Amino acid sequence: MNRLFEIVAHEIGESLRMAISAIRMNKLRSILTLLGIAVGVFSIIGVMTSMGVLVNSIEGGMTVLGANTFQVQQFPSFQTGDPKEWAKVRNRKKITYEQALRVKEGATLASAVGIFCFSRNPAIVVSSDGKKTNPIVNISGRDIEGFMANNWEIENGRVFSQSEVDNGSMVAILGVDVVKKIFPKIDPINQVIKADGHKFKVIGVVKSRGKMLGMGDESFVVIPLSTFFKIYGRDNPFSIKVQAKNVNVFDDCIEQVRGILRTARHVDSWEEDDFSIWSNDSLITQFNEFTKYLRLGIIIVSAIALLAAGVGIMNIMLVSVTERTREIGIRKAVGARKSHILTQFVLEAVLLSEIGGLIGILLGIAGGNLIALTLDVSPIIPVEWVIIGFVSCSLVGIIFGVYPAMKAANLDPIESLRYE
Repeated sequence: MNRLFEIVAHEIGESLRMAISAIRMNKLRSILTLLGIAVGVFSIIGVMTSMGVLVNSIEGGMTVLGANTFQVQQFPSFQTGDPKEWAKVRNRKKITYEQALRVKEGATLASAVGIFCFSRNPAIVVSSDGKKTNPIVNISGRDIEGFMANNWEIENGRVFSQSEVDNGSMVAILGVDVVKKIFPKIDPINQVIKADGHKFKVIGVVKSRGKMLGMGDESFVVIPLSTFFKIYGRDNPFSIKVQAKNVNVFDDCIEQVRGILRTARHVDSWEEDDFSIWSNDSLITQFNEFTKYLRLGIIIVSAIALLAAGVGIMNIMLVSVTERTREIGIRKAVGARKSHILTQFVLEAVLLSEIGGLIGILLGIAGGNLIALTLDVSPIIPVEWVIIGFVSCSLVGIIFGVYPAMKAANLDPIESLRYE
């Protein structure tokens, strides 16, 4: 058994050396073959690396809620743009403050229930020395529990006090993008800003939670909910953030809140919810479902590119067999069997595929991660697709190398020696 293994290993090693020698002797042909397979693999690895970077960035940005937290709002958080889908939800009534209070009072499985709403239009924020932000700053009113449920951390300063909430004080907490724009070199705490024409004293700054696709939703001004009512009234739609007591009661807490809100909104038992509930997991699931066909299309296009590269390998290998007919005849004349010739040419095809695949993989990872550098997100190495790339290269080399190899192995040695 050991002897047989040694013979097989020797024959494969000899065929591999012959294949490497043939590749070195025909550099131009080898480069053309490598180029074809490298382009095919590059298209797969590059695209999938790019998709991985984008998905990680989006999923990281979507993880905007704290642990065991979900949000209730009027409309779905993620929509595909389908007119039929929008037609089903566009006539929903807004969630009122009274309905939100019903949830706050009745959600016994929640550790925190935050109520918040946004002003209808973005605002320009101006500092006391005249520095302005761009006009895409959101102003929202929130209660104290809203900070806990939203998993916000205060980087500088403090949260509203209960007396400030009760009295409707003109105080504000800023997102980091607002601070960078109007207070780049000074401490913003106790500074005065003018937002949407109203003056507020800055008492805190919310810690950054990262970006999605290189962009972050951190251009905001938060004021006490009672202050928001004084300025904008209660006519804006409200949203609710709920933090369950623990992961074990998370699903039950969602159902409890759903029941409270359905009762408050007089939704009949046979009707669908006229509001939306989402969590980090549900939003990511929706996103992955939405991009499923996009990924499938990319894989199909990349597979076609790899198939074209395989056809190119077959054509070049067939040309190689024709060019090396006399060499094959000499090898057979000195005792080489069909299996030796077959193994040599298959190994040559596989070796070319693997080298081209390695080049394509390295270029694909580098090219795909250029998006990561552009968007200022963490680069990735799609290990599973690297493995798939190497396996695909081996299969392409074997499948498209077998026919030329069989043609070479079946050449008649006498006719081969006569070939000019």
